[in-house]
Amino acid sequence: MDAIFLQILNGLDKGAAYALIALGLTLVFGTLGIVNFAHGALFMLGAFCAVTFNKLLLISNKVLDPTVTMFKAYKETPYLEIWFPDIGPTLIDYSVPLSMLLAIPVMLLIGFILERGLIKHFYNRPHAEQILVTFGLAIVMQELIKAIFGANPVPLSAPDVVAGTAAVGDWFGLGENVVYPWWRLIYLSFSGLIIFAVFAFLQFTTYGMVVRAGMRDRETVGLLGINIQKRFTIVFALATMIAGLAGVMYTPILPPDYHMGMNFLVLSFVVVVVGGMGSLGGAVFAGFLLGMVQSFASMTEVKEILPGIDQVIIYLVAVVVLLVLPRGLMGRAGIMDE
Repeated sequence: MDAIFLQILNGLDKGAAYALIALGLTLVFGTLGIVNFAHGALFMLGAFCAVTFNKLLLISNKVLDPTVTMFKAYKETPYLEIWFPDIGPTLIDYSVPLSMLLAIPVMLLIGFILERGLIKHFYNRPHAEQILVTFGLAIVMQELIKAIFGANPVPLSAPDVVAGTAAVGDWFGLGENVVYPWWRLIYLSFSGLIIFAVFAFLQFTTYGMVVRAGMRDRETVGLLGINIQKRFTIVFALATMIAGLAGVMYTPILPPDYHMGMNFLVLSFVVVVVGGMGSLGGAVFAGFLLGMVQSFASMTEVKEILPGIDQVIIYLVAVVVLLVLPRGLMGRAGIMDE
């Protein structure tokens, strides 16, 4: 029972990451009709926003080490700790969540520049051309990150207060031996909050309702005198920001490197296709579904019977779903039919 409970948590954790990235992908496709193969690279850029913010906080100076008394010795001390000895160490410790202050404006700006400078020229072009252009853009981003930060992963740690494990077993009466990392629980909660915020924005705000109307019939909304293109540009920037924030919060779980975006890109597109192209609810549902399936497939008991099943189970599920439901679990008629 303990093992099953932990696998459920692992599945929710994996599913949260898949759903959050797939949500941005689906939002862009549903509004702009763009198949954005650069979305995984945007996830990576968000992670490296956290890396950059951490490095800025750690800019240091050599100061005399008071612990060495026999001779003069110097140590590297961050300026934050020199200037603000009371709060400096705390700010450095919380560099990952605080880096969202950098990631939000940076990712919004990147999204705006990409949409206005490149994406808008491919709205009415075939999906094959969109894939080639955005995939090439992803490779360019990847190589830039490699040139700036190097090829090796850059480890970042969660704040000390949540660096350990939570006794989740006590919460559900399973005993104190059932534990789970605090930061993974925080990431799951963060993902749920972002997903809820996106759906609430689209469902309950006037701006969101106009965007949803534009997703259904862009021409009619335009004839009503609404600049739907401007709204779609903002939606693209918001989707970029969501991908970036997902990358920021994932850094303590997986040390960022230049190809992490590609790793998530393939999985997230499988999630989008299984959920149904253009269906936001389908993307979220499929993300958690496939995360759960992959989690249980990674159990030792399962892998002893079917070695390597955890590596291919997502694709097997995708094949079965698409054979039965060619448009995905919640796909609409007319989407990707051409």
